[in-house]
Amino acid sequence: MCLAFPGKIVSIENSLAKVEISGVTRDVSLMLLPDAKIGDYVLVHAGFAMQIVERQDVDEMIALRAEMHGAPRTVNL
Repeated sequence: MCLAFPGKIVSIENSLAKVEISGVTRDVSLMLLPDAKIGDYVLVHAGFAMQIVERQDVDEMIALRAEMHGAPRTVNL
């Protein structure tokens, strides 16, 4: 199974972005998303930004991941 994690692009240099994921900044390739810009939220897998996502979707993903670790249910799907 593959997991992609949501993060926010905080800077871009050429086709490499710094993306903040759960408070940690990672270098991520934008080769697959050349139109991504600073402030966008992206799904990251294996060092690549795979898809631009909306902030609401990111909040739901974070809440669902917390539920998997025992947090009370906060998302109604």
